[in-house]
Amino acid sequence: MRMKNTTQRRLEKLLLGLVLLAFIIPQAGCGDKEPVSGSDVYLDTQCDITVYGMRQSQAEEIITGAFEEIERYDALMSRTVQGSDVDRVNRASGDMVIVDSSVAEAIAAGLEAGAYSGGDFDISIGRVTALWDFKSADPEVPSEEELADAVATVNYKDVSVHGNEITMKNPDAELDLGGIAKGFVADKTADYLKQQGVGSAIVNLGGNVVAIGTKEEGEPFVIGIERPYSDRTEIVGSVSVSDQTVVTSGIYERNFEQDDILYHHILDPRTGYPVDTDLESVTIVASIGNSCFCDGLSTSCLMAGLDGAKKLVAKMQKKYPERHIEAIFIDKDDSISMTDGITLNPVQ
Repeated sequence: MRMKNTTQRRLEKLLLGLVLLAFIIPQAGCGDKEPVSGSDVYLDTQCDITVYGMRQSQAEEIITGAFEEIERYDALMSRTVQGSDVDRVNRASGDMVIVDSSVAEAIAAGLEAGAYSGGDFDISIGRVTALWDFKSADPEVPSEEELADAVATVNYKDVSVHGNEITMKNPDAELDLGGIAKGFVADKTADYLKQQGVGSAIVNLGGNVVAIGTKEEGEPFVIGIERPYSDRTEIVGSVSVSDQTVVTSGIYERNFEQDDILYHHILDPRTGYPVDTDLESVTIVASIGNSCFCDGLSTSCLMAGLDGAKKLVAKMQKKYPERHIEAIFIDKDDSISMTDGITLNPVQ
């Protein structure tokens, strides 16, 4: 498996290595064939793939191919990679740009999230997110003037998709697909694995988890739900899933403190500041193939707050019954509430 042999990459992997522990309770081997795993860092997060029930050499070859696909999508969708499709759109000053079909598909999914969230989720927030560097060693709150100028460019309705042609009606606006990219790529990665004959696997892209099939014994996979602010070391419980996706969004994932105020990375497109919400995390569970949708929905729910999130999920359940959508909400009092169709297994 191709690994990036740089000191920075090794440090990233060390820091992010607890992701898998936080989200996937370790499984026993399947039958006579031990599970085969691979890890790498893309999409600003650790990406882990585990394949069950295959010969080691075959599984390793498939996992290598899957990471090559993830790398390709990352190079296309990153806002910060010069020459990516998203970067070309952002530099086009409103001119039409022809992008890869996958990028057009992701943008269309982001616009759908903008519509059902009433604008809470907005992929045209790129100029705002560029002002907040949550990965910096010394992050700072942007000025009111900078944020006001950036917010004035945000309006998902100004993004036009016609086939592979993308046009930004506001020449100063910029795209940021970070809110759905992991989910989109998780779906594509699961598709790739299934096309290669994989019938049992776990894909975990920084907490966007896809369970392909079941364990060989026919038992479901068990996915842990992280306790907010536990540094990925504690779970509040787990869910049992087969051919499903589990996506968690939380305000605790990236943040910093300035003047005794905690600033998190879920930004309100209307103000440019972190959204004021009574929720700390939202987990959406749905049938396989819906990780991108769940990514947008979980973020939209965080922004809507607990009451609004419950209404939004109920609306989506009614609109898309075939997606089998369920949700787990953890509020700032550490209280947990859930939709009726999901069971949170207690911590053992």
